[in-house]
Amino acid sequence: MKHNKIVAVVVTYNRKEMLEENLDALLSQTEDRYDILVIDNHSTDGTDELMKEYALLEDRIQYFDTGKNLGGAGGFAYGIRLAIEKGYSWLWLMDDDCMPKRNALEELTNTAKRLKGRFGFLSSKTMWKDGSLCRMNVQRTTLFENLTKYPSEKGEPIPIVIASFVSMFLPAKVVRRVGLPMAEFFIWTDDWEYSRRISRHFPCYAVPESEVVHETEENVGTSIATDEVERLWRYRYAYRNEVVLYRREGLRGMLHLLARTPLHMARVLLKAKDHRRERLSAILKGTWQGFWFFPKVERV
Repeated sequence: MKHNKIVAVVVTYNRKEMLEENLDALLSQTEDRYDILVIDNHSTDGTDELMKEYALLEDRIQYFDTGKNLGGAGGFAYGIRLAIEKGYSWLWLMDDDCMPKRNALEELTNTAKRLKGRFGFLSSKTMWKDGSLCRMNVQRTTLFENLTKYPSEKGEPIPIVIASFVSMFLPAKVVRRVGLPMAEFFIWTDDWEYSRRISRHFPCYAVPESEVVHETEENVGTSIATDEVERLWRYRYAYRNEVVLYRREGLRGMLHLLARTPLHMARVLLKAKDHRRERLSAILKGTWQGFWFFPKVERV
């Protein structure tokens, strides 16, 4: 099958209704010269049946079941590798709960043309359901500073160094240069690590005119002090993986880790309403594991 040069890589897991909304948003884009790869982390909610229906309607959509839950990190590594092997020139990455506005891809491709492809990645402005900025997906202009204000009028793309996988647009040549996301991360920090790995070699930008909506349940950033106890297991991955990200930055990164750890522990002691011991354990054990965690960067 002849395919386009651009491909959207969507990672999903047991969110069939959300995925359907995402695909409908993708199929209504003003820029329609692109394909869609749906990477399913072995869902058990009937996602495969839904994708059979879409396959009958749209030959631009390709569906792949990973065979087991690889986590977000493994899913994106799987999807990006597949996209490169299939010969696509441009990749548009997102989770299944990312809902691009109709001109989101058009604005990204317009910016890519203006920059003549001389960038590592472009990142969309991510909103929440009520129209405010989505706190979970704020880009960073430096390792430690968030991009919290966007220009009110259309202008130049904004230099950034860290972004999430919620609408990231990048050239295949960049993937060949820096490798794949670290699948061993499983969940959390994989997009920060990957975007920072790219921005160490290439200029990267936020594109305010390209907007997407991230349909999380609440518009809050992650906090181990206030999150539900059922989600605490995730933080072991977060703290472990962040060590990998920041130790690569040398002395500044290590100082950040040394300052962050007691700060987060203090927040748990002051703000957590329950399970303080489990929360503190996740911080300490995850951070300790990180210093002995050396995942490999796989190449395409």
